[in-house]
Amino acid sequence: MTNTVVVLGAGAGGLTVAEALRERLPDADRVLLVDRSFDGVLGLSLLWVMRGWRTPEKVRVRPTPESLPGVEMIRATVERVDLDTRRVHTDSGVLDCDALVVALGAELDAGAVPGLTEALDSGRAGEFYTLGGAAAMREKLTALRRGRLAVLVARVPFKCPAAPFEGALLAADLLTETGVRDQVTVDVFTPDPLPMPVAGPAVGRALVGMLTQSGIGFHGQHTIESVSDGELVFAGGVRERYDLLAVVPPHRPPAALGGWLPVAPRTFATATAGVWAIGDASALILPNGKPLPKAAVFAEGAADVVANGVARHLGHEAPDPWFDGRGACYIELGDRISAKGEGDFLREPAPEVTLFDPSPLFHEEKADQEGNWLKRWNA
Repeated sequence: MTNTVVVLGAGAGGLTVAEALRERLPDADRVLLVDRSFDGVLGLSLLWVMRGWRTPEKVRVRPTPESLPGVEMIRATVERVDLDTRRVHTDSGVLDCDALVVALGAELDAGAVPGLTEALDSGRAGEFYTLGGAAAMREKLTALRRGRLAVLVARVPFKCPAAPFEGALLAADLLTETGVRDQVTVDVFTPDPLPMPVAGPAVGRALVGMLTQSGIGFHGQHTIESVSDGELVFAGGVRERYDLLAVVPPHRPPAALGGWLPVAPRTFATATAGVWAIGDASALILPNGKPLPKAAVFAEGAADVVANGVARHLGHEAPDPWFDGRGACYIELGDRISAKGEGDFLREPAPEVTLFDPSPLFHEEKADQEGNWLKRWNA
């Protein structure tokens, strides 16, 4: 009997789980990977593009049949997913399957904040969550000579919880390189009380300390209501001026899903039999009630777990699917120095995360990870 498994999305999670499925399933079973372009980017590299340490072309991810042997690659846009029937509607037709893995990521939604789209269109604001945005943000920062740079988290949750604070630190580093750091004030605004709240208050306070040491102001519990030309309006009527805005736009679940997909913490299984979700499209709630961070390291870590779950669902022998909850991320400070946060995010009653002191070795470790992923998928 031949089974068909469909994986939606060719980001880090989708690529890794498709590869893992091909390794675990018999040759007779089909593994279909669906993506609208198969032309992506490593999220961990975007801030390095902004900083000028990478060019856009160097961080593209373009998987080929040679890098995913045995995986059928289908170029199509997913328009609707019927979870109950495991039926995927695309602009190229309908796919039915025996098991479905959703790894569609998250979408940016600047229109959710009044005035933000206009600020982005005018060039007064930019973002570093897309490849084009990161490259354009570098140009804006290089041209900045004086005034105030505001780094804004518009909504939570968002991809890569460290990114806004890394972005501020790397922007300050670039402004030092261009010789105008003393003429530019840098401030970060976020709805959360501290950076990376899922990692605990100790890690948050340590990150605030790193920002302060670099002369960057931190403003927690600031929920944006609207953006105008040169002004941020927060809940409660607080107004803050800016000359250049670097924004983390609101994130929304893929339109084809209609919402984030809740998953079981140890298996990434959804409430629908035969359907799993990993990466940014999923919603895994930790013991402390906060969501698992939307980060590639967790999507990659989920791949083996989901592959085992799919194999067992299809009647094949495989280990029990079990996610250990461990993960790590790097926090770039500039000057090619990084800190590293690492721990057990499923530990009860709350994640146990250690923030290791900044070191050039952590920057090199992140660069090695980047290089390995690019080589792996661009074979």
